[in-house]
Amino acid sequence: MADTNTNRIAGLKVMVIDDSDTIRRSAEIFLAQAGCKVILAEDGFDALAKIADCQPDVIFVDIVMPRLDGYQTCALIKKNPGLAHTPVIMLSSNDGLFDRARSRMVGSDEFLAKPFTKESLLAAAAAHAPRQASGPLA
Repeated sequence: MADTNTNRIAGLKVMVIDDSDTIRRSAEIFLAQAGCKVILAEDGFDALAKIADCQPDVIFVDIVMPRLDGYQTCALIKKNPGLAHTPVIMLSSNDGLFDRARSRMVGSDEFLAKPFTKESLLAAAAAHAPRQASGPLA
């Protein structure tokens, strides 16, 4: 199944927003091994500064961050008409009903508990990857 996910997300532009260097680097390694172009951001402000230029296909955002938390970051992304369609997957070590419900309320497309596995991260990215246009292979 991991091979299927890898094939589906190769070439995908994925942004990972997390204040933990360890989480950012783990996600970067897993996604890069699957052929994704990875954009990293340390917090919501850093992400919002980069997001317009890189136009990610999928965004992973941690909930608990300084300055601008994941809920605020997700809400700002979803309120932007040019980004509203971009899937946002919330990351949190708090896997409770409240966090999942609040994530949905701000417009997130999925909730992924930390620590995540390579398989769960790639599966989440694949589930929200834009459908590739069918046509002859180059």
